[in-house]
Amino acid sequence: MHKKLIPLIIVIALLHFYIGVGLIPYLSQDNSVTMLYIALLIISSIVMCLGILARFIIQNNKLSDIISWIGMLDMGLFSSLFVLTLLKQLIFFFYNSFIGFNYNLERTASLSVIVLALFATIIGFINARSLAKIVKISIPITNLPKELENFTIAQISDIHVGPTIKYKYVSKIVDRVNAINADMVAITGDLVDGSVEALSFHVQPISRLKSTYGSFFVLGNHEYYSGADAWITQIKKLDIVVLLNQHKVIKHNNANLVIAGITDYSGEHFGDKHKSDPKLALALAPPDAIKILLAHQPRSAIIAEKFGYDLQLSGHTHGGQFWPWNFFVKTQQPFNTGLHKVNNMWLYISRGTGYWGPPKRLGKSAEITQLCLVRA
Repeated sequence: MHKKLIPLIIVIALLHFYIGVGLIPYLSQDNSVTMLYIALLIISSIVMCLGILARFIIQNNKLSDIISWIGMLDMGLFSSLFVLTLLKQLIFFFYNSFIGFNYNLERTASLSVIVLALFATIIGFINARSLAKIVKISIPITNLPKELENFTIAQISDIHVGPTIKYKYVSKIVDRVNAINADMVAITGDLVDGSVEALSFHVQPISRLKSTYGSFFVLGNHEYYSGADAWITQIKKLDIVVLLNQHKVIKHNNANLVIAGITDYSGEHFGDKHKSDPKLALALAPPDAIKILLAHQPRSAIIAEKFGYDLQLSGHTHGGQFWPWNFFVKTQQPFNTGLHKVNNMWLYISRGTGYWGPPKRLGKSAEITQLCLVRA
């Protein structure tokens, strides 16, 4: 694992070097101050690497969490510093080419980059650590039986229980979900970011999720990074139904509703038994029933819609989590967030109920989704 992370460490060091070249020469002409800025960048690169590696190299969980916290906060600040430095360099490349070099203007811009990065990090931290709000969405389903009208699903996704998200945070999410009084709860992957040994206690609150027909869970890519088989066993112990290319039939007011779930789009890389298969998930399902698919990644919809699903619920994207990474989502996924139509199937993508990596959200707040089926 450590060898696989070496390229990442090199990239982190090079990106810090880029920030140094783009900002430090214009911040001060005092050599001692310049050395201080260089030292801070070196410390930042080390802290960020330690934050990423902490759970692999430190056995003490409390110490590992503290180092991860510091590293992730640093990563949040660094991400804004890097993007703003890049923008500043692009602007001044053209400015200097056509108008000429102006040291005072470069200095003002460089100081502004630091101030804006700090401001974005603080606001992003407050947004990330605030409890997810309930977002209400109506899904108009063609040929929805009267008996299923106003059937309610509470969706949570991408909580990422790990170094910075623990028991109390998860417990507050559960309390808010329970207040919806939903007919069922859908957990669309990336619940955890770590091993069962380290996090089993911190996911315990999801056993308190309450709804008429129970809670249904599908694996996300981070469950595979964290030991999928062990987590499948653990989540089942919490009275959560784990759907592995399978379905369950809910009979609501004497009408059938199929709740299917598939393994993650990338699951086949972790063994043939984990290959995602939306067709298999419907095997022996009532053919005329309304069919809902839980699939972690939105791109599963491209294949799933061919098998007659009416609605797919996904997560994975976090809505981009913070600017400008939301623009890169479409390089991998067909959609970023919200409600979309894929031919005859609806697709809803949650912005996520927690966050991944840096405790930072800008413009894309976390959500607990309250979905209501209505007749089209």
